[in-house]
Amino acid sequence: MSILEVNKLTLRFGGLTAVNDLSFRLEEHAIMSLIGPNGAGKTSAFNCLTGFYKATVGEILFLGRSIAAEKPHRITKMGIARTFQNVRLFKDMTVLENVMSGMHTRSSAGILAAILRPPGQIAEEKRIRQVSRECLDFVGIEDKADRLARNLAYGDQRRVEWARALATQPKLLLLDEPAAGLNQDEKNQLVELIQKIRNTLGITVLLIEHDMGLVMKVSEKIVVIDYGEKIAEGTAEAVKNNPRVIEAYLGKEDES
Repeated sequence: MSILEVNKLTLRFGGLTAVNDLSFRLEEHAIMSLIGPNGAGKTSAFNCLTGFYKATVGEILFLGRSIAAEKPHRITKMGIARTFQNVRLFKDMTVLENVMSGMHTRSSAGILAAILRPPGQIAEEKRIRQVSRECLDFVGIEDKADRLARNLAYGDQRRVEWARALATQPKLLLLDEPAAGLNQDEKNQLVELIQKIRNTLGITVLLIEHDMGLVMKVSEKIVVIDYGEKIAEGTAEAVKNNPRVIEAYLGKEDES
């Protein structure tokens, strides 16, 4: 069963076409990568999937429902979470508070309840705190819950962002260059974590990543785009040996 279907997605900014006629399907509980050279349109496609950009043309279906016109917070509530290429944390809040902020879409209390704090509000706050700690434990930094986010090493700040995304209780997790800035040991741990997210939590994963070693290890399917257009799709082995992919990354040999 497809959890995500992208049909003829096109995104234009004036005369610039960032994404052009992109189509692919992502099966439920799969791990898939969207790759391509710098400037290929990968993050623009992610921004369309998560409501940050509105597609010029095309259809995006999540669990059979169109989300092309939905706002980001609505898409998150429907079950799509994302991380960003650059870490975006509340640096002066604790690690736990950062993760708790990810659960605001699952909170039912309004402003009045937050002020009066009836028993239902207190119970919900307790649940949010508990789930957030479980997410931190899942990514391996529950022991750092009470530290300020700004005081963590870069790799742990990345983990806070992943935990916050998991706290939204997604069905589909979009990771935008999760290995950026990580050392080799941290990248190996990331591969294990992505597999754990799918295998233990049953969450489908779609990632953008430049580290081809990581992509080849973790991906069951790869979609390659160049200048906004899909040029290849398939298994890691098939994509790795595709002449159009090799040309996109390495350039075409000058025959003159």
